Amino acid sequence: MSDLYKLAAFAETEGGGNPAGVWIGDALPDDAEMQRIAAEVGFSETAFIAPASGARRTVRYFSPEVEVPFCGHATIATGAVLGRRDGAGRYELDTLVGIVPINVREQDGDFVASLTSVEPRQRSIDDALINDILATLGWSREQLDDSIPVMAVFAGAWHIVIALRERETLAALDYGFDALKQLLQAGDFVTLQLIWRENESLYHSRNPFPVGGVVEDPATGAAAAALAGYLRAARLVDIPTSIVVRQGEDMGRPSVLHVDIPESGGIVVSGSVRDL
Repeated sequence: MSDLYKLAAFAETEGGGNPAGVWIGDALPDDAEMQRIAAEVGFSETAFIAPASGARRTVRYFSPEVEVPFCGHATIATGAVLGRRDGAGRYELDTLVGIVPINVREQDGDFVASLTSVEPRQRSIDDALINDILATLGWSREQLDDSIPVMAVFAGAWHIVIALRERETLAALDYGFDALKQLLQAGDFVTLQLIWRENESLYHSRNPFPVGGVVEDPATGAAAAALAGYLRAARLVDIPTSIVVRQGEDMGRPSVLHVDIPESGGIVVSGSVRDL
């Protein structure tokens, strides 16, 4: 027996958030079957959870085209499903990158979930790759915010953070899908984390996801955690602190990611969940 749920994570308004599939059963299907189901669901990710009960479960994440090691928005959606089925509390997800705890609480008749990421890390990127990526985006170095240097960041999956000087540049995003897909695949990156910092605690983001066969992700919890880990490591924020990442607005699916940055350890990403 298994159940399949379809929800929108990080949705604080009707029509917002990032759609995710959550499959729960006694045992996981084989890889080919999980990939088939994820393609049929058609969302940027579907989480597959087993067993069907218990405080600790195994999870795998599949986009319509490939498996990804970790997915934040599908984890938040999973938290809401577990809350509905088994009640509020703490659950542990055994992912390909390590144990990710989820705390689930009830709010206004539904559930809000908070995940704690694995330990974030960062690494620099070759100038040649940065230039190639900027070429696919149609951007120049002069449009970048030098106070947040381009960086490869990780909190379960690898992303590339590129910060912009102007909000308008982010709003006008357009890119070569196949060219960017090849660049990201070659470096084992999942998405670009394109950001504009409005102030110290508010960031706007867009996340191209051609690797998964998706033009853009409306909310990317793994990238938000990775960004927060970078801000902490580079001392770009005072810690401990909290930030908000607003995503999906330019594509008509406004999403709000609440991110708590402790002095050390994993990053906490929280969000509301709505039915589709």
